[in-house]
Amino acid sequence: MSVSADLSKYQNYDIEKVVKEIDELYRSEASYSELEMEIVTPHWQRTLSMNCWTEGMDKTFIRITSPPKEEGVGTLRIENEMWNYLPKTNKVIKIPPSMMMSSWMGSDFTNDDLVKESSMIEDYGYEFIAPEDDENDYLYIRFIPREGKPIVWGKIVIAVRAEDYLPVWEKYYDEKDNLMRVMNFKDIKIFDGRKIPAVMEMISQNKEGNKTIIRYNKAEFNRKIDADVFSLRNLRSP
Repeated sequence: MSVSADLSKYQNYDIEKVVKEIDELYRSEASYSELEMEIVTPHWQRTLSMNCWTEGMDKTFIRITSPPKEEGVGTLRIENEMWNYLPKTNKVIKIPPSMMMSSWMGSDFTNDDLVKESSMIEDYGYEFIAPEDDENDYLYIRFIPREGKPIVWGKIVIAVRAEDYLPVWEKYYDEKDNLMRVMNFKDIKIFDGRKIPAVMEMISQNKEGNKTIIRYNKAEFNRKIDADVFSLRNLRSP
């Protein structure tokens, strides 16, 4: 992505506020959501249904509810630790930091994408940029991983709507500046008084015909969630 030098349109925007909005878009003090994940490859296609609970930026719990083959599979993150539960073998597996960028359930989303272990504010440096194909309705931010962070991306570029900071797309580049994947945000809806894109479409740039679509069917924010939800005991109890 080529960049021009004209940053004049950003003079009235607080970049930290915009990045915080991106970080917390789908999260709150506590949230509950019901999702579908459609995984598409040239050879097969499947759809997972799941429920997701979050608490702040530090806790995430996901339980797959269908299809029967994956029903009961669970994922738990507490701060920088993550575990998966596999009901067929009745085993809890701890996910090491080196696996956070691995695929979640064979999708184009990583473990980190699903549980949001990394924070755009804490783990990246960021700056406004002005690409040559700049659209006036969008703000563009380039994120570079901070030194020492276990992040595989060389950079991430995000476009958000200037009016409400809702993301339009995110582009992920490797350390050689090759575009590796694109996430598009679509179908803006209001859930529980909050406006969010109800569809996230992740398209791989190096695996032709591969994409993964997440659809929000329900989302509740700032609701009371039992602390036991975010526990290994609950993880083992589908």
